[in-house]
Amino acid sequence: MLVFLRSSLFAVAFYTSSVLHVLTALALTPLGGGPLRRIVLSWSATHRLLCRWILGQKVRVEGAVPQGQYFYVFKHESMFETIDLLQLVERPVIVAKQELLDIPGWGKLGQRFGMIGIRRATGAAALRHLQRQTKEALAGGRPICLFPEGTRVPHGERPPLKAGFAAMYQLLGLPVVPVAVDSGRVSPRQSFLKRPGTVTYRIGPVIPPGLPRAQAEALAHAAINALNPPLPGEEAGGDGHSTPA
Repeated sequence: MLVFLRSSLFAVAFYTSSVLHVLTALALTPLGGGPLRRIVLSWSATHRLLCRWILGQKVRVEGAVPQGQYFYVFKHESMFETIDLLQLVERPVIVAKQELLDIPGWGKLGQRFGMIGIRRATGAAALRHLQRQTKEALAGGRPICLFPEGTRVPHGERPPLKAGFAAMYQLLGLPVVPVAVDSGRVSPRQSFLKRPGTVTYRIGPVIPPGLPRAQAEALAHAAINALNPPLPGEEAGGDGHSTPA
């Protein structure tokens, strides 16, 4: 019952906050991108605070997050990391499904902030669109974030990476920062109930550009799944340096 009450209070508080942030951002649109960036960061920070003080969800970061123009790839288990990554990466361009950018009001703001929408069903056309948009992001010097599994997956599952990862890896020519996250343990996908606990990010070794596709995919896949239960024959993941966030 307590979990249900906490989850209900969180939903009311978070979606009310989101509406207020969107309305404020729309009102300040004529002032340019600076106010929008501050509002987006405020929205993300508010989300983390609500998770901490209503849901009882803390955040732990294992390893240092390098800042600069990198290609960040995140494990994707819940909505949590799609919002919270703004607390880890400075001014990211985020690649996401186009349906998010089709949301009235919010979608336009997402595009202005720098989100890139992908309609996966369009195949080659989606990759061409991705190429055009990422070239613009590169010119602006901003880092790029991708959820290479393409959708949220239950904690413990390790689906293969979508083709978009390899295409972007070759196109961008940037070092890859893989990030494992276990948010699905406390905020399972497609579940209203969110439980207290600690969401851990583990920053994997940087993957250099220019590797063969299969090698880059294997390294990224292993790193973003580092917080999953070990497969038969695997040893549990190594120790990482932990910093509170």
